[in-house]
Amino acid sequence: MKARDLMDLAARNLREALLRNSLTTLGIGVGVASLVAMLSLGVGLQNLATERLSRSGLFNAIFVTPRTNFDGFGGRAERSSPPEAAAQPLDEDARHKLAALPNVDDVYPDIRFPTEIRYAGNPYPTVVAGVAPSTRNDGAFEDMKGAFFSGPSADEAILQIEFARRLSPQQPDSLLGQEIVLRYAERQALPPDSAGDKAAAGAAGFSIVPREKKLRIVGIVETEPGGGFGGFGRGRLLIPLQVAETLRAAQTNDLRDLLRDTPSKRTYESLTVRVKGASDVKAVEDTIKQMGFTAFSLLDASRNLNVVFAVFDLLLGIFGSLALVVASLGIINTLVMAILERRREIGVLKALGAADRDVRRLFFAEAAVMGLLGGISGVLLGWLIERAINFGTSVYLSRQQLPAITVAAIPWWMVVAAIAFSIAVSLAAGIYPASRAARLDPVEALRYE
Repeated sequence: MKARDLMDLAARNLREALLRNSLTTLGIGVGVASLVAMLSLGVGLQNLATERLSRSGLFNAIFVTPRTNFDGFGGRAERSSPPEAAAQPLDEDARHKLAALPNVDDVYPDIRFPTEIRYAGNPYPTVVAGVAPSTRNDGAFEDMKGAFFSGPSADEAILQIEFARRLSPQQPDSLLGQEIVLRYAERQALPPDSAGDKAAAGAAGFSIVPREKKLRIVGIVETEPGGGFGGFGRGRLLIPLQVAETLRAAQTNDLRDLLRDTPSKRTYESLTVRVKGASDVKAVEDTIKQMGFTAFSLLDASRNLNVVFAVFDLLLGIFGSLALVVASLGIINTLVMAILERRREIGVLKALGAADRDVRRLFFAEAAVMGLLGGISGVLLGWLIERAINFGTSVYLSRQQLPAITVAAIPWWMVVAAIAFSIAVSLAAGIYPASRAARLDPVEALRYE
């Protein structure tokens, strides 16, 4: 039997029992729609998490800290570092070496220190963080009120919204353009002993001197940026990194520097290495570890996140497929009923020379057509459900005065996979009816009629 004749005969048989076949196809469509809706939710949430992390500027960042076993601090090296790599201090020389690595755009320290500011004659304790110019395009600064720093050495500040509300509860936006006074503790190295005693010089250390600096508020951010190992994510008052370095404010690692043999050579608690793209992170991170430092990137954590989302998508797919399994039972029922109703037709076909294979192909063709139509209608219905989910989410978030987000998404590959899966399930459901129809004895079929 030719393929064209087979398709014409299958289409005619489907039209004869239009209502029953339409209901069966609708059941397949509902099953596919539930599967697509479930998976679109998983894909949308994964895309949302990836987008937010990418906009934060952390996917192309590597956080570098000193190995815990140098100079007697700690003991064993981090397991992530190669055993042959000797631990190195994270000082200015190390910063220059990291900046010279291939595919590295910027290297800057994590400068963050607790202090207080004075505004309108009142003191407000806060945490100050230095912001590198390369973080300007991070997502935290996209929807900010005001502007970014006019220059790397500008005496300007950006406030986090919660801290701005502490300064001006009624109108935080009115702070733009206002001046504040930053009070901080400056770290000053003491001169060596006049007698030239090396031990006394080494023990001289540094002194703490109170300082003040005027800053002009130029911007207010809604969310806290995050860009260091612990980064300036807890910073409520952001200033240019170059300004933060010139302040020489005392930080938590100063006590560790005091215990070193050369306290005048300052070290960093952590450095952030920004690479050109996320694809370069792995190679640069491995190189940094071989240099004797501990390196961590968000891609390390995202691997575990991908596993979580994969399991989440699997569970959603399983629950979504249950409706499709129920629909496959409808296909079996429809085709078995067709065998009972078309015994004479099957007997005539076999009496005219149709082989068992032709009869099986006929029923498979009918099952495939129902699967194809059910898959297409299911994808359309699933798309409507996806739009409804996003619309409902946006309405709810707008009532909560939150920005709208996309929590469900249907990529092109899901459309193709859903239709193909629908056809595959329909063909699998048609195996038993097709085999039963092929085994039908034409003599018994015609005698029955």
